[in-house]
This record gives sequence, C-alpha cells and structure tokens, in this order.
Amino acid sequence: MVRPVLLWVLIVLVAGCAPKVSLFGDNEQPLKEVVLEEGADAKVAVMSLDGFISASARRGMLSRRPSVVDELVMRLRAAEKDPLVRAVVVKINSPGGTVTASDIVYHELTRFRERTGKKVVACLMDTAASGGYYAALAADSIVAHPTTVTGSVGVIFVMPKVHGLMDKVGVEVDVTKSGTDKDMGSPFRPATERERAMFQTIIDGMAERFTGLVRERRSPGDEAMTTIASARIFTAQQAKALGMVDRIAHLEGAFEEAAAQAGIEGEPTIIAYRRTVYPDDTPYNSLSAASPAGNLFGADVSTLLPPPPGFHYLWTATGRE
Repeated sequence: MVRPVLLWVLIVLVAGCAPKVSLFGDNEQPLKEVVLEEGADAKVAVMSLDGFISASARRGMLSRRPSVVDELVMRLRAAEKDPLVRAVVVKINSPGGTVTASDIVYHELTRFRERTGKKVVACLMDTAASGGYYAALAADSIVAHPTTVTGSVGVIFVMPKVHGLMDKVGVEVDVTKSGTDKDMGSPFRPATERERAMFQTIIDGMAERFTGLVRERRSPGDEAMTTIASARIFTAQQAKALGMVDRIAHLEGAFEEAAAQAGIEGEPTIIAYRRTVYPDDTPYNSLSAASPAGNLFGADVSTLLPPPPGFHYLWTATGRE
C-alpha cells in the first residue's frame, strides 16, 4: 500500500500536473483577509490559539509549520496595520503549554492592546486551562462558553525517568560533571531530596508569577484567590463566580462584547486572516493553513508525544492536543 502512494506523490511532483499537491502546505503564502460576516465598516478580527502553546515550529513527517505563537503574532500584526480593525477576538482552545511560550502570548497580546488602543476579547472554547488561561489574562474581557473548562492556574515540571528500565536491561550512563548540580533533572537517575527542593523553589516562583497576574488582572477576593491557586479546573459557571471570566456566552456573544468594548455601533464586519480561502468559511474555522498532502505528510507528529521536558503552565490530563 505504501509504494503506490509514494509513486503517486512522485508522479505529481515531477509532472507538476493537477491536482497540485504540496508536501509543505501553504505556509509560504501571505496572509489574506477573509470576510466571514458582512457588517459595518468597523471590523472585528477573529483568530485562534489552539493546542499546546509552544514557540517551536510544528513538525510533520516531511514538513514544518510556524509555531502556535508565531501564527498568532503574525495575525496580530496584520490586525494592527488595518485602521478599520477596532477589536480582536482570540478563540482559545488549549490545555496550556510551556511557561515561556504562554508568557510570550500574554506579552504580545498586552503589547498589541497598549500599542494600538484596539480591544482584545478572549473567547474560551472547550478547554482554556493553565497557559491557555494565562494568555486570556491579557484581554480586556474574557468570555467563556457555557461548557468551557478553565483554570489549572499553576506550574508543573515534566521530566521522564528511564533509570528503572535501564537497570532491567543492564545499561548504565557514566556522567562526568563540573558541578554538583550540573545533571539535576537527569532522566538516568532518581532525583535527590535536595534537587526536589530546588525544583520546588523554581516552580513556586513561576506559580507566583501566574497567580500575581490573576490578582492584577482579575482582582479576586482572598477566598477566591485561595481556591484559584489550588490549580484545580473549573466549569464556566464556577469561573464566573470566582471572577475569572466576565461573561458566559457563545461565540457571537464574544463578538458582541468586542463591539461594545470598541464602541462599534451596529453589527461589525467579522474577518479572519488565512493563507488559504475556504468555501463558505465561518468564524468557527480554526485552521491557520491548508494541510499539506491531504494530511499524509502534514500531520503534526509532536501531538502524539508527551510534553517535552521542562516547566509548563499545562493541564496534563489533556496531554498534548
């Protein structure tokens, strides 16, 4: 079965005949404005923050795509250049990601608001947990779907351990190091109590940054903050009661909120920035680019793997989506 498929791909590539297939998708195409809903001259741009938040390029079997962070920032810059775009709605469907990538998204959304004066509304979709909620804190207003799961305000350190397996198969790793703590976090040996304490100190510092932003941006009471800082997840209704979100509504409610925040009279025109134009497109389309070669070579293989080693604002029950 594999040989006929490979032969077909080679024939198309060599002959250059229809149907035209690119193993690398449309990632080299410029962003194009697409009107999703006609309205007044004033525009609201909708964009997505989906899946594991990382600043690393997404890898397929034979292709690479820009990172989740890069895709969002490119669209923010396009919205910044258009004076008719008065507000942005960011649909967030993410369990979180790396600490730094989540912070970059927060930083870029904040800079966009401060630099342009344009309003930002975060619309929480299925899951907007940990780093997904961290990013939402940059918005002027947060709207959650009635069925959203959010929260998980905290940090987790991920480091796979393989020393047990190595012991079973008789494999050893010999380490020569320059300092006592040079190999702390090594997967080839158990962590010492001293190392665990040092990691906990780092985690506590990163968690304080997260909870500090919640206090600054959402101003919850002390009791609510204690509940939020437990790092548990919440339904939309629970999050609203804790002051974590401003409104519970569907996507059109987020557009209404954006129009109200921006002072737009009447129904705004809803636009998106795409590399590929899709027939009968709608605001629910979260595709940032066409899938290369019908998903055969464009599948993001990183989604099949556990989170990479390191510190994450991540709700791990979802894995890497």
